[in-house]
Amino acid sequence: MHARRLALALPLALLLPLATACGGGADDPADGKTVTVTVGYQSKTINTVTAGTLLRSLGYFEEELAARGGKNGVTYRVVWQDYATGAPITAQMTAGKIDIGSMGDFPLLINAARGKQLKEPTRLVAVTGYNLRGGLNTVVTAPGSPLRTLKDLKGRKVSTSVGSAADGTLVRALRRAGIDPAKDVDKVNQQPSVGASALAAGTADALSQFVAWPGLLAFQGRATALYDGAELNLPTFHGVTVRERFAERRPEVLDAFLRAQRRATDELRRRPVASAESVAKETGLPAEVVYLYNGAQGIATFDPALRPELVAALKEDVPVLAEAGLVKDVDVDAFVDAAPLRRAVPGASYPKAGAARSELWLKGQESTRTFDSPGALLKAVKGAAVRAAYVPDAVTGTLWFADRAVWVQDGGQWRAFVTREGAERYVTGHAGSRIVGYADAVGLAS
Repeated sequence: MHARRLALALPLALLLPLATACGGGADDPADGKTVTVTVGYQSKTINTVTAGTLLRSLGYFEEELAARGGKNGVTYRVVWQDYATGAPITAQMTAGKIDIGSMGDFPLLINAARGKQLKEPTRLVAVTGYNLRGGLNTVVTAPGSPLRTLKDLKGRKVSTSVGSAADGTLVRALRRAGIDPAKDVDKVNQQPSVGASALAAGTADALSQFVAWPGLLAFQGRATALYDGAELNLPTFHGVTVRERFAERRPEVLDAFLRAQRRATDELRRRPVASAESVAKETGLPAEVVYLYNGAQGIATFDPALRPELVAALKEDVPVLAEAGLVKDVDVDAFVDAAPLRRAVPGASYPKAGAARSELWLKGQESTRTFDSPGALLKAVKGAAVRAAYVPDAVTGTLWFADRAVWVQDGGQWRAFVTREGAERYVTGHAGSRIVGYADAVGLAS
């Protein structure tokens, strides 16, 4: 078994001692001519790939450091450490064992709070992937579950990773549904893989998780979407955090990382299918799932810039974490530092994500086709050798697998929804429309 795959299979309790043993801060080289920089990332949280999995496989960071070393005579060594969530990355950063890390918005705030508390302050210096509506997080149930809406979760057991962006989505969504997340549901704090197993075993009634777990379970036929996080219409993102002491002592290394991240972002945008295949090879995830989030029309938009709307959303997250007792307060303005990115990649910018379009990936093809309507996709699917077909939710725009979406026929028009509730809501408001199974929709499309 590949060494990194083996590491993913080890219990977290075993991973932490290993990380402590091999880690080392880049600000204290032993001989003054060799600098080790340790990067913490989450291979299976695939909207961090431009600062993790994809970046590592491309070797851009090492290239940038080698170029720098050729000028200053320093040898740079990069150590990559893979984790399932952001919490252990923060633990290692506050211990001075990881220099640069990537994690979601809620874990980033915990990172800021723990860093300040433990006298190892950190800074948020870049974004990896984001979704302006919150579509990166989803609540799913087991196939055939009688649960249809969030209100059905009252009195039920829900697995999530407390302190994660997915937990934040669950808390907010339950409140909007009139459910007290602290009293009305039995919330179980579990690693994503453990929660997925609990859902399959029936020991959890629902699972609220971040990219790529909901899409993976849906693709495998092991889960059905109950709630699309984009219904909150609140931005969610993942970003890059750095130890402040490291950033001040080794600015050239941080610059190299941010330049490399920009190059990886360009590569992802330029060759989305090849990038998805690369990430799939590194992580063991199906390429079709990676592409759902990271593709040309994917749920995540990749842009390193610290957009104002993302910073504003981060400030709105603080009270949620504070109420849960996970942080007391976070000075977001002091935590966010856009200066390194401006210095490393001056003038870089990307347009905001536009409306997603339906997309078809045929077997044996290295590129995909896009369509202006879900109906056009259905026609193209008929009789084709389909590897994956994707369709945006008619209301939220969240991309989903076409064969896992809930389809609605409204006269001569076709619409798709991530959840059954979304489809039923539409049908209730549009006389004459009806829900149709995917196979029947393909057969009826003309």
